[in-house]
Amino acid sequence: MIGRLALGASLIAILLASPAAAQDAPAPAQANPPAAETGPYRPHGVDEEGLWMEVEEYERDLKHSKLLIRDPDINAYLRRVLCKAVGDAKCAEARIYLVRNPYFNASMAPNGMMVVWSGLLLRMRNEAELAAVLGHEFAHYENRHSLKLFRDIRAKTDAMVWLSFVPFGQLAQIGLMGSIMAYNRDMEQESDLASIGYLAHAGFDPHAASQIWQQLRAEQDATAAARRHKSRKDKNGGFFATHPNTAKRMEYLAAAADAVVERSDDFGREAYRAALAPHWAMLVEDQVKLADHGGTAFLIEQLAQDGWTSDLLYAQAENLRLRGGRDDYALAARYYRSAIAHADALPENWRGLGLALIKDGQSDAGKTALARYLELRPDADDAALLAMMAGAST
Repeated sequence: MIGRLALGASLIAILLASPAAAQDAPAPAQANPPAAETGPYRPHGVDEEGLWMEVEEYERDLKHSKLLIRDPDINAYLRRVLCKAVGDAKCAEARIYLVRNPYFNASMAPNGMMVVWSGLLLRMRNEAELAAVLGHEFAHYENRHSLKLFRDIRAKTDAMVWLSFVPFGQLAQIGLMGSIMAYNRDMEQESDLASIGYLAHAGFDPHAASQIWQQLRAEQDATAAARRHKSRKDKNGGFFATHPNTAKRMEYLAAAADAVVERSDDFGREAYRAALAPHWAMLVEDQVKLADHGGTAFLIEQLAQDGWTSDLLYAQAENLRLRGGRDDYALAARYYRSAIAHADALPENWRGLGLALIKDGQSDAGKTALARYLELRPDADDAALLAMMAGAST
């Protein structure tokens, strides 16, 4: 039986969902975003005030989270991209929090709190794609989708409690749950169409929105192939899906972009790469630790299309070393050495090289590499363990 407790536990996940949209074909997107209200929005009514109180408590905790990335430059950059898309007056209402989490996600709460996970940044290729995601989330906020969904769920869960006492009540509950999910998909479509308008308004190519999902689908294929599974890129939970499959989304986003009369071919690639350059090492390190070796290799190779940097060589080496398959340690050592040849190479390349060589049976060479790492990083968290490993050869 689906009752209040089950739905309550999933409500926050639904209200703060990752970007997605509905399956129906959209009407042509407008080149200008929706008009904003005058002045900052404030909650109206007991139910909305209660929803805000819950979200504001979460925001207070988030401000003190150790996972929050507080670097002022990257945070200022995210705000500039959002403001470019939705306009300075509107984006003044948003408070952006960049959270160190390697997965792809962004959300915006009804009180103006926007949360962006760092894994999303790794998967964007340019400024236009980032603007598409941020614009999509802002549209949820601007159109009060959280409140609408909250009221819809509350009304239908009241009905579900009553239906649990009548014959065939569980079948009726399933119908109501499907209605809630469809309602959410409608709001996702509305936000997606708004993001196309935001891109056009900012002078970006609106096709960036559909390209995001092409990239994510390819990553899912790579993950599945490495794990010898069938790709689930077209799976979305069926009747209970809050978001549609990405193939449909790509189609209607591309159609909406084609319908924009005045559009640019600007994607802002160089600006994006420059803004994220100081953080690439952290982003790829977090991704490698997921042990999604197929998806990680795909991402790294996509990023390397414009050239192999020392950070990308390091990431490729780490991915191979942690995968630990046949010949992986020897291949990882080659990537570590290629990275070390760069003037800006991370000291961690020596650590990885040492561990890979030891695993590959080259104990003395591996211990020498670990000793070099300890010279460069004497305060490393695992310095004691590595010193013991390196000292065993003396």
